[in-house]
Amino acid sequence: MKPLSGISPPDSRGLRREPWWMRLHIDPWLLLLVLVLAGAAGFVLYSASSKSMAMIYRQAAHYAVGLAAMIFVAQFKPRFMERWLPPAYLVSVLLLVAVLLIGTEAKGAQRWIRIPGLITFQPSEIMKLVMPMSVAWYLGRREMPPRFKHVCICLLIILVPVVLILKQPDLGTTLLIAASGLFGVLLAGLRWRYILGALALLGPGAAAMWFFVMHGYQKQRVMTFLNPESDPLGAGWNIIQSKAAIGSGGVFGKGWLQGTQSHLDFLPEGHTDFIIAVLAEEFGLVGVALLLFVYLLIVARGLYITHHAQESFSKLLAGSITLTFFVYVFVNIGMVSGLLPVVGVPLPLISYGGTSLITLLVGFGILMSIHTHRKWMTQG
Repeated sequence: MKPLSGISPPDSRGLRREPWWMRLHIDPWLLLLVLVLAGAAGFVLYSASSKSMAMIYRQAAHYAVGLAAMIFVAQFKPRFMERWLPPAYLVSVLLLVAVLLIGTEAKGAQRWIRIPGLITFQPSEIMKLVMPMSVAWYLGRREMPPRFKHVCICLLIILVPVVLILKQPDLGTTLLIAASGLFGVLLAGLRWRYILGALALLGPGAAAMWFFVMHGYQKQRVMTFLNPESDPLGAGWNIIQSKAAIGSGGVFGKGWLQGTQSHLDFLPEGHTDFIIAVLAEEFGLVGVALLLFVYLLIVARGLYITHHAQESFSKLLAGSITLTFFVYVFVNIGMVSGLLPVVGVPLPLISYGGTSLITLLVGFGILMSIHTHRKWMTQG
């Protein structure tokens, strides 16, 4: 009997010959979806940047570096990554400390390290990957659901970089990093009494954040979220113009390069945090729905990889990366549409940027590694 199309027959050890994408350690579906978003990003960014080819070339270079890094990382087995996690976490924390001591300041925040003549990078972006990996490393070696002391140690692992990033200050990145770590704890099978206890602390915790942690401009963002019309020419300008752009697009949009809010400079940061408002104005509800559908497919693929992962570390890590990506999308669209306060989170794989884009693609490379380094066994 002939083997099914695309499936190699088993060898003498009961192992199938791996398909080409397993041998190259590339997930074709995930790669295809990323390339679709890369193409969409080019169209939207060209319009949002007022037809700046220089910005398109720079973003294409960012994508090239990110895709190369994604494929490179996918070649390493998850166990190899797991082995180097403790020193990676330590180095990442030290880099966050270095930001506070010798970091470069821009727009009132000290978030970058500049190496003269080479690069300027944001260490907190590295922590977006190291954090879920560190929690997965710790819990993957212990029984599940985790005991109370193990949950406390995970919270400490999360708390140290969170405090350092809050001091930069960078609330948006802080929330994403905290979420990436907490997802690992939840996926490990956290007991309900711990979850209910955490919910009970939300109120006092939010009050403490407001009075002792949040900066004045961050409080202003929350107040603007609650009532943007209270300061239409100041703090509320961004969100008012963003909602106007989204609403004016209607069902089918005004057409590519025809958006007035962005091209007449009513919409600030149209090429970064508010780029989906440009897309909504020019491509309408249909364009936004198609983008969300592609995002949904990426999340579904990530959950599929999580389900088929064969080790605790791999399952926790794949699940954390996938859910954190979902939070990226949710927070950006929520803040641009006025459903959440503005916290400075770019739209994944669409907004202009280098470090954040490369970090996301490296995360997808980790997902590919987890999926393609499985043992390819016959059924039955």
